Amino acid sequence: MGSIIGFSLMVAIVFTLIIVPFTTNQPKNKKGQKGVRRNQAAEYIGVFVLTSIVIFVCYYLFNIDRTISSLWFLLLVVTIIGALLARGREQLVKGVIFLGSLGFMVYILSAFLFNADEKFSASKMDEQVEIKAFDETKTPASVPPKFARNKMKKAFGQVPNTSYYELGELQIQKIDGDFVYIAPVEFSGFFKWWNGKTTPGYFKMSATDASNNPKFVKAEMTYSPSAYLNKDLNRFIRNKNPNLIFYGEPRLEIDDDGKPFYIRTYGHFISARDGFDMKGIVMVDPASGATKKFTLDKVPAFVDGAVSPEAVSLQNSYFGKYIHGFWNSIFGKKDVKLPSDEGTVANVSPIFDEDGKMVYFTDFTSPKEGVDSMLGYSLTDARTGKATYYTGILEESYMDSQAALQIIEKKFIEKKWSGEMPVLYNFYGEASWLTPVLDSNGFLQNYFIVSAANPEISVFANTPNEALKLYKTALQRGGSSVDGTSNAEEKSTSGTVLRVFKEKAGDASVISFYLDNHQNYIVSSENAPLAIYLDAGDKVKLTYLDTGDSFMPVKELAIEGLQ
Repeated sequence: MGSIIGFSLMVAIVFTLIIVPFTTNQPKNKKGQKGVRRNQAAEYIGVFVLTSIVIFVCYYLFNIDRTISSLWFLLLVVTIIGALLARGREQLVKGVIFLGSLGFMVYILSAFLFNADEKFSASKMDEQVEIKAFDETKTPASVPPKFARNKMKKAFGQVPNTSYYELGELQIQKIDGDFVYIAPVEFSGFFKWWNGKTTPGYFKMSATDASNNPKFVKAEMTYSPSAYLNKDLNRFIRNKNPNLIFYGEPRLEIDDDGKPFYIRTYGHFISARDGFDMKGIVMVDPASGATKKFTLDKVPAFVDGAVSPEAVSLQNSYFGKYIHGFWNSIFGKKDVKLPSDEGTVANVSPIFDEDGKMVYFTDFTSPKEGVDSMLGYSLTDARTGKATYYTGILEESYMDSQAALQIIEKKFIEKKWSGEMPVLYNFYGEASWLTPVLDSNGFLQNYFIVSAANPEISVFANTPNEALKLYKTALQRGGSSVDGTSNAEEKSTSGTVLRVFKEKAGDASVISFYLDNHQNYIVSSENAPLAIYLDAGDKVKLTYLDTGDSFMPVKELAIEGLQ
């Protein structure tokens, strides 16, 4: 609180000197009589008090950074008043000050016309062709946030004094090696905050297992985004860091001991007060108020999302729009690409890559209306802000996330199901969209996988791993390679079936079996319909792809005694 009062008083002194005329006499009247002597001390005191209050209220309510550039509008108003009230040579001097403030305003408001190259440079990404193939032994973080939020709301009875609180914003992170959703419990209004004083904790739920139930974790927090006055987290962070430039909302991060911390991304303007380049985070212990500032290269290990999704979305727009400057983004639009708005948070989707690092996914499409092909996609490291842009295989045309959602909508048009959180993966060497499918009530129904280059190849199943098994057989049926290198050797063998396991996956069945040659194989009933009759003791002949997987995909299967 002290910093904002001090700032208000210092600025009020300068503004008072500009507004109140230095001359002690009023101007002569029409008869040429000298004006009455002014009470200059009272004017200084009155203007000083009034401007102090105005500045304090503006900066307290709107939480603006307390820098000189943030004063541009107030400075313009004050210099106009000062120039109008002054007389003679003083008016000339204050008129010059007004012109300077007017030029400063023009500089502030027109910065976006001239800094497009700097914005593109700040957002420039490394370029590669394709992401690494996904490890099928792992489960992608594919529980949609809408579904997780629904389950947390149904578990809200675990919260003490439930009527005081509501569920906060969801975010994904990794705790003790597990991918989980985190959602803080927030106050539901001013009087609830006045009575409750602190929030009781947060919810945690698996981001990979849809059957997992949310768990409420007790952790009292005094400072939160839903608190008021000086306990309001945003205001508290601003009071501790009056000059920092923030972009994006505060996010909850949990350390490996289950202790919550709030973080907020800071950076600097590209030029004037336009654009944003991320530099670090401010971290707050919401229980004690202890605050620390870290640059992005020094962020604590437990923090997964140091860079706010809002800042990443902004960087994506710079990278897509300003490749040839500002005016090209408006008129010619040469090489311009637009980031998708299908992300789950601020138009991006936080996911985890093959190394377990959190990244923000975004696909880019053409600015031309009616075009649903994808021009590329980006993955931004959520800790460092460094991004990589993937062009995809240029000889193939990939559909964008919107087109993938449209396929799902048409597939389940009678049931009125829809997709959420489409993410592009490299499954078995094929660029593929994995999308959770929800019903009209927001409950998870299945997982849908469709090839980005060959939309006719698609499957759905109850779990991501079941869908992956089906997708493998669908790819080989469609003529695609399933090992990502196009050199899996086709082999033939025969033998006696020792073990069989059958499971339902969508409209098909997936049959896994173990031969007496001590090898495992997998086949879909879509590819080999008679495989549903397979049983232990059957003699079989088969053609398969030697992919080196634990279960190798079968292309052709013949069961002795069945035609």
